[in-house]
Amino acid sequence: MKKMYFIAIYPPQHIIEEINVFKKDLYINYGNSKALKNEAHITLFPPFDREIELEEDIHTAFQKINTDLSPFEITLNGFGSFPNPKNPVLFVQPEENENLKKLYFRVKEKFNFKNYSFHPHITVGYRDLTYENFLKAWPNYKDKTYKTKFLVDKIVLLRHDGKWVPIAEKTLSGK
Repeated sequence: MKKMYFIAIYPPQHIIEEINVFKKDLYINYGNSKALKNEAHITLFPPFDREIELEEDIHTAFQKINTDLSPFEITLNGFGSFPNPKNPVLFVQPEENENLKKLYFRVKEKFNFKNYSFHPHITVGYRDLTYENFLKAWPNYKDKTYKTKFLVDKIVLLRHDGKWVPIAEKTLSGK
């Protein structure tokens, strides 16, 4: 049997709740319910599927990720979008961050079987957000002010068991 996995950074609960306000707005005013299903996070490695029997290998690779990096702050500042007509995405935009890039490359060293471009973001609207509704929502979000910061001190491995469940975490341990 196959299961889905992914690797992410989670902000603290109070920021997850702040971002949920935007997700609820998109649900109420733009018919986008799918984003409500997942807690706010920054994806370091996108969902992939593996046989459940291979989960031990995933844990082993996850534990081998070099997290010898001091905890660092990420600043979330405003909104961005991927205005793809087939699958538009609206998100909270983190500011450029060298440590976040370093962490991504270290994850990619151990999980390099899927080629994807790293564009860090915290999704607010996607999947069942129609392009028409995206075009209505975007003018209300593109200049909206939202700024906060949080400390990244660990990464999380998740498995999909009907919903995403954390199954391992690894602390940043830099000096």
